[in-house]
Amino acid sequence: MNAEDLTRVQRLIAAGRLFHRRGWVPATGGNFSARRDAGTMLITASGCHKGELEPEHFLVADLDGKPLQVGRKASYETLLHCQLYRFDVAIGAVLHTHSIANTVLSRRYEGICLAGYELLKLLPGISTHDAAVIVPVFENDQDIARLAARVDAHLRERPQTPAYLIAGHGLYAWGADVDQARWRVEALEFMFECELRSQALKE
Repeated sequence: MNAEDLTRVQRLIAAGRLFHRRGWVPATGGNFSARRDAGTMLITASGCHKGELEPEHFLVADLDGKPLQVGRKASYETLLHCQLYRFDVAIGAVLHTHSIANTVLSRRYEGICLAGYELLKLLPGISTHDAAVIVPVFENDQDIARLAARVDAHLRERPQTPAYLIAGHGLYAWGADVDQARWRVEALEFMFECELRSQALKE
């Protein structure tokens, strides 16, 4: 692992520890990646605890999801990361979380409307709280290639989509680098929590 890779890995480790403290990546849930170059990425290996990551828990894979190291096994959802890196060369990191709020909301709705929040300004193309975005929800599918194709079709039709949810399975968010992706996850998870609590008050 070269120095640039190690820097990316350390930022992903820090994100994992923060997310675990917040309750967004219980046990082995979630997966994180960072683009290395035009054809490869660093991604968490399968089955590792995201709050206890170490450099050896990451592997290098190509953008077809194939690990470059013999004997290493990538995360089950690797193809969802690949889809985003192939979709937009400006994406430098992808983070996937499993919070209570995003899990509950994604099981109830086909899309989550976020409107009027100050933290919307952390999402791409938004410069005011006086805005609204829809975070789409995709039906969970054990055929990850098929799910990735559905996500890809949606993003090509609506390229300003800032993130997406998989029903009952969690959030995928991204950014130009690990830090920006982490900020967006934090903003989205805050807004999801607000939506969940607001709905509870109405019931």
